[in-house]
Amino acid sequence: MSSPADTAWGLTPGHGPRGRVPSRSARSLGAVRITRLEAFADGVFAIAVTLLVLEIGIPKSGEEPGHAITGQWAQYFAYVPPFVTTGIMWVNHHAMLEHFSRADRRFLFLNVLFLMCIAFAPFPTALVAEHLHSTTAALVYGTSFMVTAVMFNAIWHYGRLHLLRPDADPRAVSGITRSYLPGPLMYGGSALVAFASPVASIALYGAIACVYVLSETVWGRAA
Repeated sequence: MSSPADTAWGLTPGHGPRGRVPSRSARSLGAVRITRLEAFADGVFAIAVTLLVLEIGIPKSGEEPGHAITGQWAQYFAYVPPFVTTGIMWVNHHAMLEHFSRADRRFLFLNVLFLMCIAFAPFPTALVAEHLHSTTAALVYGTSFMVTAVMFNAIWHYGRLHLLRPDADPRAVSGITRSYLPGPLMYGGSALVAFASPVASIALYGAIACVYVLSETVWGRAA
């Protein structure tokens, strides 16, 4: 006969907290949390990429549109890498969550910190658009990418160690781990290039984004 404690834990009769099997409603709790996490993340990603494009100025009244549009090349140059990188992270974040059976409190807070980095992206983008040849602007731009990549690795490795689905493919898990690890190093190295050439540093961020797009779509992730 089930006790009030069993009911509170969402357990079937004869299945308590000590090594007992949770009921279907308890097992589904992790899926509900993953779904809510995905919905929240999608909202943050959508707002971040929208704010990125809003940083591109509209020609003012009385200003010749053709000249104004072509004169904003620095804003386009700064816009592409964070948009593509944010898109790649959105794709990978969705694919990553498919490997996890549930979401605990630590995992949720790690995702909040990661999404804070995503939401921050419009600021360094606007900074670089206004100060394309500034070493400081390029360093802020690159450091934001690097910290975002570090947080992405943090949520993956925490989930891999604690929340992985029992039926997760070990080859897929290994491939994801290998593909994520170089990110912080590549972004950190590109940031250091800013001391020699801010423009080259920003171009490298775009090159990194292209490498990740090709690795995911054309070459495929190695098993």
